[in-house]
Amino acid sequence: MMANLPADILVELEEAVASCPLDRCARILSGLVQLLTGSRDRSQELLSGVVDGVLLRLTERVEASALIQLSTTLADLKVAPPETLRRLASHDNADVACPVLLRSQALSTADLAAVAASCGERHQRAIAARDCIEPAVTEALIKRGEQICLVLINNPGTKFSEAAYATLGGADQDGEIAKALVLRPGTPDLIVRKLLSARPAKSAPAKPNPSAAPPAQAAAPIPPKPPTLADYASARPEIVALSRVGKLNDSTVNRFAIRGETANLFTALSVLSGAPIEIVEHVMSDDDCEGLVMACRASRLNWTTTLAILSNRGGTRLSFAQRERAQLIFETLLLSTSQWTVRWGEIAASASTGDPGNRGAKMGVS
Repeated sequence: MMANLPADILVELEEAVASCPLDRCARILSGLVQLLTGSRDRSQELLSGVVDGVLLRLTERVEASALIQLSTTLADLKVAPPETLRRLASHDNADVACPVLLRSQALSTADLAAVAASCGERHQRAIAARDCIEPAVTEALIKRGEQICLVLINNPGTKFSEAAYATLGGADQDGEIAKALVLRPGTPDLIVRKLLSARPAKSAPAKPNPSAAPPAQAAAPIPPKPPTLADYASARPEIVALSRVGKLNDSTVNRFAIRGETANLFTALSVLSGAPIEIVEHVMSDDDCEGLVMACRASRLNWTTTLAILSNRGGTRLSFAQRERAQLIFETLLLSTSQWTVRWGEIAASASTGDPGNRGAKMGVS
């Protein structure tokens, strides 16, 4: 046994595989996989080198279900047969390719970039969901379209090069990519500043309108009107129901902010923070962001959601300096301090009512 060299074993196995029935090939494949996964005390590199050629032959003679099982198993190995891994990763059947594309640490950056540049959408999305994506792979993926770009931006493990940032900025058609990059916690401040300054205001209609305001006034952004009482009455049942089942969270509130669902957003902040609607309306329209940041902090929202609310509340665009100050306030505020401050704001709002009896009732004074 000791006299047998890996090359001799490989030749014998290849000859056997070439002539054996398909069901026996599947059994051999299963046995080799067990050999790989069960020999933890032996050199994985040696085992991978010995069986790589045989595995390549077997992959040509087994059904897709066996290949899927092989891909799932190899995806979790730190050292795996390299040629076999590359063949599985580039397989036309996404069910075969996706396990190794998503999880395998043995696939090289060059292998992943090659698949990203040539394979289908499911292959791309599997790569874009990896825990860590190197810049070269990112650059290959962002050339495949806006949707995969948004997936990459939303993945905290994605690494962007300067070239990738430049490509993303140039490919953005409707501002969604720029918005996602600005909201992404890891985006460098310099990139955020460029993105904020590069987004032009929407152009005026081509046909002149006699009743329109002068150009200088029309260029100024107009804050959206606050919701009406009817809007709040319609929104509140749904918001309260979401809160009761634990679904009034960052994801939900972030969606309200980005979609401009003002009544839902204001009501959600009121329910989460305990502040009355009047206070929420005030901090949302206040030029100073401190009150709104406190309300978001008291609502237990994260910074990404808070930034989405600040960036989509209408009125003047959030400058880089304002964003930086808002983040500093958010990161230094204690949750208890924010909640106390918001609660004090509620008392102050009640105390400002003209009727002393009404004030006493709202403040709990008999």
